[in-house]
Amino acid sequence: MYRARDRIDNEEWITRLTRAADGLDLGSEARSNAVDLFCSNVPDGERSKPAVAAASLYAGALIAGEERSQGAVAAAMDVTRLSVQNRWKTLLEKSGFDPPEW
Repeated sequence: MYRARDRIDNEEWITRLTRAADGLDLGSEARSNAVDLFCSNVPDGERSKPAVAAASLYAGALIAGEERSQGAVAAAMDVTRLSVQNRWKTLLEKSGFDPPEW
């Protein structure tokens, strides 16, 4: 869980998530999931934020049943596919979800 201050402090990243979700045509549940995942797992370093935001968007879409490819999410968030691939499962686990086995 995150504090309201986390959301305020990361408004720029939430805006980026929202824009990327627009480009991926994701619904409100996927967007909300992505923001919650990101705000609950904000890294300390600025350098890691783009990858965590992209992984949050990918995982949020999975939870909502609106799966998008890692490549599409990575492109929408301007990170590499590998950045998404390396983080999404851990992000889900840290948030109390069981990631799929595929």
